[in-house]
Amino acid sequence: MDITRRTINNALMRVRVKICGITRPEDALAAARAGADAIGMVFYPRARRCISLDNARQILRALPAFITPVALFVDQDLHEITTIAHDLGIRHIQLHGHEPPSTVAALRNFTILKALRADPAALRAELDDWREAAAALDLRNLQGFVLETPAPPSADGSTAMGGTGLENNFEAIAALQSAGAFAGLPPIIAAGGLRPENVGRVVELLHPWAVDVSSGVELEYGNKSAAKIEQFINEVAWATGP
Repeated sequence: MDITRRTINNALMRVRVKICGITRPEDALAAARAGADAIGMVFYPRARRCISLDNARQILRALPAFITPVALFVDQDLHEITTIAHDLGIRHIQLHGHEPPSTVAALRNFTILKALRADPAALRAELDDWREAAAALDLRNLQGFVLETPAPPSADGSTAMGGTGLENNFEAIAALQSAGAFAGLPPIIAAGGLRPENVGRVVELLHPWAVDVSSGVELEYGNKSAAKIEQFINEVAWATGP
């Protein structure tokens, strides 16, 4: 293989990193300095890491070039989503609730990441539904599935929509992957209980397009650790190999 082709292949094989739940400009800057590809900001009012538009503007002003900001929403009104995204000049949106394919289609002017709860008993059927919808609705703006840990129902019977911090069943996801469950769909983004101590194993197991972490690199709720971010990104790079 010539050096040009090898360089291109290595770039395609590189696992991207998104640091989510950013609440402070200094955390966004720490993520960028460590080599993160994207940061996530939460705009779901019931989430503990939800930030105001003024806070988001401060974070975006601190963010260097070539780091992608992603706005995260959970089952929110289309007008609310588009208003916030346009106000902040954000082009990437993560839908983290039960949003149907029609919502992705309605947001076709944005790049969409869709979170799925990776329940081994239900995920394959859900992926089949999305494959059918993608063909019918031309969901070319759907650029990745964030595979989150399925959350147990809360006391009122509802299901939590945020990250649980619990480790996902990555072996079950790998089994579905080997069985071709993700064929013909956008790439996967591994999430759910990732931290510096386990992300290398997950990368080697799944070879995902990207990994997404929030609580696994925090000092305390909402406040990231620059050292943990750097360690996390280094572990991803080492697992990917030269």
